[in-house]
Amino acid sequence: MPRRGLVAGPDLEYFQRRYFTPAEVAQHNRPEDLWVSYLGRVYDLTPLAQEYKGNLLLKPIVEVAGQDISHWFDPKTRDIRKHIDPLTGCLRYCTPRGRFVHVPPQLPCSDWANDFGKPWWQRSYYEVGRLSAKSRSIRIINTLTSQEHTLEMKELRLEE
Repeated sequence: MPRRGLVAGPDLEYFQRRYFTPAEVAQHNRPEDLWVSYLGRVYDLTPLAQEYKGNLLLKPIVEVAGQDISHWFDPKTRDIRKHIDPLTGCLRYCTPRGRFVHVPPQLPCSDWANDFGKPWWQRSYYEVGRLSAKSRSIRIINTLTSQEHTLEMKELRLEE
C-alpha cells in the first residue's frame, strides 16, 4: 500500500534506455538473455526463447542473438522477406538460416499450430527501444583534479 503523499513517478531507467547501440545489443547474446535488432528497433526475445525452449524452430533466432537481422525483413512491409518457391511456384517466406518460430512450413502440415495470433516480429510487446545508428565517445577531463570520464553519446533518430 503506498504511503500518503507519495506518488509513483515514471520509471526513469525505462526512459533513459530507449536508445541502444549495436554494442549494447550484442551483449544480450544467449538464450537466457536474447536481444536482436531489426529495421531500427531493438527487441528482447528472451520471453519467446523461454516459451519455445528446446524447440528446433528457435535455433535460427538463437544463432543471431545480439545481432541485427534487418536483412531478414522487407523495410516497406516490416514482414519477413518473401520469394517465389521454385518447386511450388508459391510465395514463401525467405529464411536462409532455416524455418523459425511462427514461420509456416513449406509444405502443408497438419501438426503446425497457428493459434499464436500475430507472429513475434509483428508484436510490439518485445520492443525495448530503438537502435542508435552511431555513437561517439566523449572524454571529459577535470584539469584541476585530473579525473577523467568517458561518456558514450548516442545519435537519436527522429520519427518519420
